Formats: sequence, C-alpha cells, structure tokens
Amino acid sequence: MIEFEHIEYLWAFVAVIPMIAFYYYALNQKKKTIRKIGDEKLVQQLIKDYSPKKFLLKFILILIAFVAGTIGLANPRSPQGTTVINRSGIDVMIALDVSKSMLAQDIKPNRLEKAKQLVSKLMDKLPNDRIGLVVFAGKAYLQMPLTIDHAAAKMFLSSISTDVVPTQGTVFGDALKMSAAAFNTQEKKYKSIILISDGEDHDENAIKIAKAVADEGVMINTVGIGSPDGTTITDPETNEVKKDADGNIVITKLNEEELKSIATSGNGIYQLFQSNNTDDVASALNTQLKQMGQKAIHENSADSYENYFMFFLIIALLALLAEFFIAEIKPRNLITKKMRTVTAVVAILFCCHFNSYAQTGNQFIQKGNEAYKNKNYDSAIDNYKKAIEKNPTDETAQYNLGNALYKAGKNKEAQEAFNNAIKNSQSTTNKANAWYNNGVALQNNNQLPQCINAYKQALRLNPDDDDARRNLQKALLKQKQQQQDKKDQNKQNQDKKNQDQQKKQQDKQKDQQQPQDKQNQDKQSQQPKMSKQDAEEKLKALMQQEKNLQDKMKRVNAATPDKPEKDW
Repeated sequence: MIEFEHIEYLWAFVAVIPMIAFYYYALNQKKKTIRKIGDEKLVQQLIKDYSPKKFLLKFILILIAFVAGTIGLANPRSPQGTTVINRSGIDVMIALDVSKSMLAQDIKPNRLEKAKQLVSKLMDKLPNDRIGLVVFAGKAYLQMPLTIDHAAAKMFLSSISTDVVPTQGTVFGDALKMSAAAFNTQEKKYKSIILISDGEDHDENAIKIAKAVADEGVMINTVGIGSPDGTTITDPETNEVKKDADGNIVITKLNEEELKSIATSGNGIYQLFQSNNTDDVASALNTQLKQMGQKAIHENSADSYENYFMFFLIIALLALLAEFFIAEIKPRNLITKKMRTVTAVVAILFCCHFNSYAQTGNQFIQKGNEAYKNKNYDSAIDNYKKAIEKNPTDETAQYNLGNALYKAGKNKEAQEAFNNAIKNSQSTTNKANAWYNNGVALQNNNQLPQCINAYKQALRLNPDDDDARRNLQKALLKQKQQQQDKKDQNKQNQDKKNQDQQKKQQDKQKDQQQPQDKQNQDKQSQQPKMSKQDAEEKLKALMQQEKNLQDKMKRVNAATPDKPEKDW
C-alpha cells in the first residue's frame, strides 16, 4: 500500500488552478496583442513560425513537472511490511537470588557472578524462547519482562548486583508470585520458572506458593548454588567478614532440602550448581524445558520503506527539459541547436547524479539493516547516522538508529533517536512502535515515570498492543513497590526520630523528678510505719500482679515462636 511521508506537501496541488487560469489569461493576452498590431493577414505572415500547439504543450509539460515535483516532495513510499517471524518456544522466568549471601566465595568469583554466567549460558541454549528476569532478596522485583530479545536480556543481566534490592533476606514466595504474574494468565502451559538461590530462605509459605503456581500450569525448576559446608561472607561495604547482630561471624550454607521440595512441588527438577559444571546444569535444564512442548511465538520485525520520490523528481526534470527544448518558433540557426544539445546532455548528467544522490540515503539504511541483522551494531549505527545526514527527517533511519543504539547499550542516545523518530513520523503505527521502544529503553534506565508515559502514548496510538499493555502494568507495579518501600523507609525514620525524642523527654523528666523523689523520701520517713498485716497484704498483691504478668508473657511467647532476623 502506497503512502506519503510528507502528506502536507500535497496542499501545493491547489496552485494548479491559478496556473491553469494564468495560461488562459496569457493566451487571451496574445490574441488581444495580435488584434492591436493591425492587419490580421500581415500579422499572421509575421508570426507564421509561431505554433499555438507547442505553446499548449509547453504549458502541459510545466504542469506535469509541477505535479510530479510536488508528489516527489511528499515522498510516496510503500512499507516493506512488518515481517512476522514465527518461532516455537516457551516462556521462561528466571528468578535470581541477589541477597548478600550470594556474595560468598565458596564458588569463584562468587555465587552471584557464577549464577549470572549460568543464566547467560542458558539463554544461549534457548534461542527461540522468551526470557524474563526477576531479582529477589527480602522482596522481589521484576527486572525485565518476557522478551525474545536475548541481547537486551543479557544487558539487564549484566547490571544485576546485590544493591538492586534494598531489603535484605531471602523470600522464595515473593519471587515465585512475581514470576508467575509475568506470564500470560490465559495460558495454562508452556511456562516455566527457574529459581536460582543458595537456599537460605526464611519464607514459611514457599512450598505452599510453589504448589499454587504449579496448579496454574507453571513448571518450577530450582538450582542450588553454594556448598553445604558453608563459608563466610565478605561485606562489600566494609570489606570485612559479615557478622550478625550479636557479633557472631555469619556462615552461609546451601539449603538443598528446601530447593528440592520446591522443585518437587512445582513438577520440576533440582540441580546442584558448582564451579565446574555450568554446561551440565544448563544442558539439564534445557532438556527438562524441552519436555514441556512448545508454542508458536510471533515476533514483529520492522523493515525500511521503499521510497519512490526519485522517480517523480526525474519525471519533473525530464518534463522541464522537454519544455526547454520545445520552442514556440523554429530555431534560426545551427548554433542554437548545438547549444540546446549541450544543455540537454548536461541536464541528463545532472539528473543521473541527482538520482544517485537521492538513493544514497536509502542505501545507507539498507547497509545499516544488514549490519544490524549480523549483530554488528556499531557499523549499523554509523550507516544510520550517514542516512540521517542525507535526510535529517528520515523517520526510518531515526527509528532503526534507536534500535541499534539500544542493542549497543547506549540507552540515552537511543531515547534521543526514538524521540526524533516520533517527531518526524507521519505514520501512526511507526509512531506507536517508537514510543514503545522508547519505553523499553527508559525502563532499562529505571526511569519509571517517563517509561510509563511512553507506554501510555504507545497504547493511545495502538490500543491493541498487548506487549505495551503488559509492560505498562509491570512498570506501574514496580513504581508502586518503590513508592511503598520509600514510604516504609520514611516511616522507619520517623519512628526512630519519635523514639529518640521520647527518650530525651524521659531523661529530662527523670532529671526533674530526682529532687522531688528526695523530698518524697523525707516525707515518707516522717509518715507513720505500716503495720505488719498491711505489709503482708500489699506484698501478696504485688506477687499476684507479677504472676499475672509472667502468665501473659508465656502466652505471647507460645503464640509467637522465635524467628531470627536475617540481613544477608
């Protein structure tokens, strides 16, 4: 389907009407001039070389040149079409433990870095599957929604550290629920969660949640990383051995039993991951996932447009050249003919050069696309920039440049390119795609408010974009979690401040009461002594109060079993 890149230029067609009116006006003026000169036969004899038909032909050629030039400026083009690539695969959410116990170095360089290597290796074995990332410690966060873009997934993976989750601890339940929420709830199969942790979990509901998730058709596989004998943790902030609140050295041990129980409840397998079996664990998980069967996954791939503006500009130039060669009167001598011939050759050469120049921008885009497909993103970026230098308003070059910059990890530059594509785009579909990709780049930079706005803009232009809708929901959820964390932190700070103020006030009251207590003691020394019977009754009452208090404390302790605090 043909469309115009700059449809606003078509308003120039309005000028055709005054041009036709001017032609008839000039024709009428010629006739009036002939009548004013004198004898009509004598005038006709004088202008016998003049041809009214050639005058009309010259006007028609000028009109054709104007119309063709206007169409060329509007740039008619046909989209290559959105290429739908059909794949067969499954959806895999990887839940990665980022608690500080993952910094233990019983597996070199440490548990977390080795786990990231395993995830990267597993992605290479799942080229047709959609991958998502959830990170968890004391809370779980969606690091990356499901995507077929494994290059982007690895970029997210490389940025993961123990600092991405502010709340320490390990909660499998939250990680499983967050991972399950990332799937399409309308599907009951082809979904798997891979939980990677050292197993130091204090979540009592993990097994129960694993069974509930498995009932929704999700297979849960677990990977245990670490040694059962345990080791110390080096605190990255102090570079010293981690100690608990009582000053004891923390020893983190792999808890295989709980990970095995979760895998059993989730109809999956458990794998022990050590320093020398990365390929074995990745292969075992890949084999397990292949047993689930595969679903059809449709991926859209945007190509460049086929531009036709150069053909219309050539027509305009040829029409102007033809008009130049057609004379209303015959040429008088050979010199004039030769001059016209030379002019024609020069014009044709210029036309060919112009055609070559016009196609240069599109050639750069095609070269960029080839480099992009070969994952040579730096070369693709250079070619797209050259195309933009030729035509700064080329939305295809801007859009493809944004994709290449994003793949190269240059998110800020990618955002700028997508913004330029949005400004220059005349197509609703292209503009929606640019907003969506801009949202992904913003989400990668954790710019949630701007990311949410970008997804909303994409949905306004294309309400049927399910990917934009899902990513918007996840971004809103993450923003809500961050706001809640901030609120909890502010509340903790306020509570601490109130406690400090209360302590200061109590100390002040205590200082003020000391002189009064001394006076009370003096008065008591002057009061009559208490009888023995009264003293015994008062003592019994105090003992009964103490007994009641002890019974109450026992009931509270019985209802609330001890649960140690964990910040690693």
